[in-house]
Amino acid sequence: MEKEIISSRQFTIITFLYSIGTAILIIPSSITGAAKQDAWIAACIGVVLSLLAVKLFLTLANQTPSLNFVEANEKILGRFFGKITASCFLILTFLSAGELLYFIGIFMKTEVMPETPTLAFALMFSIIIMYAAYLGIETFARSAEIIFPAFVFIFIFFMVCITPQITFENIQPLLEATKTSMLYSIARFMSIFSFPLLVLLMLYPAGVNVQPSAQKGLYFGTILGGIVLITLIVLSILVLGPENTSSRTFPSYALAQRISIGNFLQRIEIIMAFMWISSIYIRTFMYFYTTVVGLAQILKIKDHRPLILPMGLIIIGLSQIIHPDIVHSTNYNNEIWPIFSFIITILLPILLLIVAVIRNRKSKVQNTETPNTETTNDNQKV
Repeated sequence: MEKEIISSRQFTIITFLYSIGTAILIIPSSITGAAKQDAWIAACIGVVLSLLAVKLFLTLANQTPSLNFVEANEKILGRFFGKITASCFLILTFLSAGELLYFIGIFMKTEVMPETPTLAFALMFSIIIMYAAYLGIETFARSAEIIFPAFVFIFIFFMVCITPQITFENIQPLLEATKTSMLYSIARFMSIFSFPLLVLLMLYPAGVNVQPSAQKGLYFGTILGGIVLITLIVLSILVLGPENTSSRTFPSYALAQRISIGNFLQRIEIIMAFMWISSIYIRTFMYFYTTVVGLAQILKIKDHRPLILPMGLIIIGLSQIIHPDIVHSTNYNNEIWPIFSFIITILLPILLLIVAVIRNRKSKVQNTETPNTETTNDNQKV
């Protein structure tokens, strides 16, 4: 199968939409529950710290510039240990893809079409994901380019329309959160926003045409995505209040329901749902694509496409059993996911980077010693 390449501009757009992902639905309630009206401060700190995570991912990726993350595991740690760590990474993406299908189903059933079973939404959405995976990453990148301007337009329209509902008293008093709750909120924010950015190493650097521009694009897309999430958190607190925000499952959707201009422009929240569904589509595809491509590389299968249908069907089934209810899902994302994702997306890259640096230094020392030995032997012959 021919190697697919995307442009740095497309990579930036994918980074932007991917970083938002499910965070656009669950981040406001997740971190407001602990930090209350100071949740936006935790989000700002989380975005700044996320740039350090991005720096870690880029430094690791540049150690193996012609390989994706799954291939880099085997290159750095060896065939046996590399397959083990890569498999752990794929378990993370596999479970995450199933969970995102669950989120799509529960969101549509709870907020939009309560009479329709979640399986119907998971099935329809998974068909789109599987078809996109079959067409390849280049086609997916072009679809992201089409979604991007619509997303930006709807988001700006959303901010303008919700502005009259703002109550500044809701964000006062400032700096009331304790250090523990602030750290807890920062960890939650980063676990959903920045830790999953490791998945983008399946595209960078091997799948990007201009690597220096793509590096800047990863930073730029992350910062823009962070700004969108911070804005949503601030608006949720200003309009709904910290207590109301933390008690709702999807506060950003409730925010859109508040839009009313002159008793004429009302009930437009379903249009806003496009913004959330498009960002979730980007992240779900990346999880699914990573799982399928990574599994094919571990099994030494040249073409990943035969794995798309069986893995897609498994993920549909997984989406129906991964969480028995929304309470279980909330507890998982608040308590288990931050630890699980930290181990796989932060500790594992740090381990790989340390091993790669040590191996590169050893190879440089050996290369410098070998010419000296040859020169000495030549002098002895003379």
